[in-house]
Amino acid sequence: MDAALSFRDDHRYVIVGAGAIGGTVGAVLTRAGVSTVLVARGRHAEVLAAAGMTLRTPDGTFRTAVTAASRAGDVRLTVRDVLVFATKTQQLDAALQEWVDQPVHGPDGVIGTAGEQLPVLTALNGVAAEEKALRYFRRVFGVCVWLPAVHLEPGEVIVRSWPVIGQFHIGRWPASTGTQADAELLTRLAGTWGAAGIRVRMPDDVVPWKYNKLLSNLGNAVGALAAEAADVGEVVAAVRREGENVLRYAGIEFVSFEMSTAARVDGPTIRPVPGWNAGPSNSTWQSLSRGTGNVETDFLNGEIVRLAHRLGIAAPLNAAVARAARAAVHNDLGPSRYSAEQLAELLGMNAVTTAPD
Repeated sequence: MDAALSFRDDHRYVIVGAGAIGGTVGAVLTRAGVSTVLVARGRHAEVLAAAGMTLRTPDGTFRTAVTAASRAGDVRLTVRDVLVFATKTQQLDAALQEWVDQPVHGPDGVIGTAGEQLPVLTALNGVAAEEKALRYFRRVFGVCVWLPAVHLEPGEVIVRSWPVIGQFHIGRWPASTGTQADAELLTRLAGTWGAAGIRVRMPDDVVPWKYNKLLSNLGNAVGALAAEAADVGEVVAAVRREGENVLRYAGIEFVSFEMSTAARVDGPTIRPVPGWNAGPSNSTWQSLSRGTGNVETDFLNGEIVRLAHRLGIAAPLNAAVARAARAAVHNDLGPSRYSAEQLAELLGMNAVTTAPD
């Protein structure tokens, strides 16, 4: 028997933020018979409760009845629960504060709070979520997410790979605090989630994987701002190159793109989804398309800028990307506004980071 399946997983997964990532994870776990709760807001929560989640995939459309909630008070937590935060980073503080002091029930009554008793997974882009979560929760597991999905309509997610929907690298944050109980939790999770179509890897330290994904996500805002036909490859490469220089100057280890590409060979494979025009679809593009009023760029490109400022250097390209994304939100511009030439001019492509090579 596979080691990952030798443990019975009796956990319930409470997915806080049932958008593209959380909604897909929650729905496929539910389809696999895993106890799961999807927590959403507004019309999306109403549709989930009434009609379930619709998954539009390369192999067809599937509707799955799910257990849905719209706030923490709707969920009676027990020691079986694992909280999975899948909001955007700019929404995370409010979510953490909503859940941290929720009571956790045992056989004889309340045994403590969620912050004291429950493990937390942070399935978010960037590298800020884990440190935010540690302010409130004792056991935090960082998640490097690779899952190509789009959420634009209430009650629906477009999943661009099927039946393997994603690959997650997960580890205790920081790695030095890991215990045998943590290892057993992740082993159970890997078996359960793997059977549902989510490949789970458990590196000794998830931090370098998170920084690899951060570098990948530095192009999100560029892709979201660019017209669909624009060739922004050179712009994205320059922005990432600047990010790599800053990380190296800061002495921060990150997994190379060559290594991450090789590791994902058995992960999701993007294929056409019937009826879906596969244009830009990253998380920043989705936020601008839905008019959410905020984007996560300040925790992606802005993270590189933050590090540069701490080091007394500059990251002008990433600063310009973050500034352009904020302007798009503030002026309600929507996505796909600029040609490649306009973006290069907007970012001042002649500027270079002051971090040494």
